[in-house]
Amino acid sequence: MTIRLRSLSPMLQSGDLQRTIDWYESVLGFRCIGREKDWCRLERDRVMLMFMRNAHFGAPHATATQYIYLHDLDAFWDSIKDKVKAEWGPEKMPYGMMEFAIKDPDGYLLSFGEELDKGEQREY
Repeated sequence: MTIRLRSLSPMLQSGDLQRTIDWYESVLGFRCIGREKDWCRLERDRVMLMFMRNAHFGAPHATATQYIYLHDLDAFWDSIKDKVKAEWGPEKMPYGMMEFAIKDPDGYLLSFGEELDKGEQREY
């Protein structure tokens, strides 16, 4: 019998679930597909993020970057660049990715990347 993992979804603490939902929907185009009092699930295409509100955990914080691979990074950046501040990029990385990063309202770092074709150059 082979056991197969199906998916991974970060469960992140939110300071304000409605603010989180509103930001992910209006800025990044996610949809809230599940909501309870202290929990929500947001999805866009094949990316799923869950958020919870648990006061005993304290303020939201993360030591990891949520890295999202996508197609057509240029079009995605153009669609959100007037709504967010880039933490870096878009820029070509030495490991063959074009990337940029932003922070959500709770300070979670979201990095978006697209694999470059060999020899591809982009200027911003």
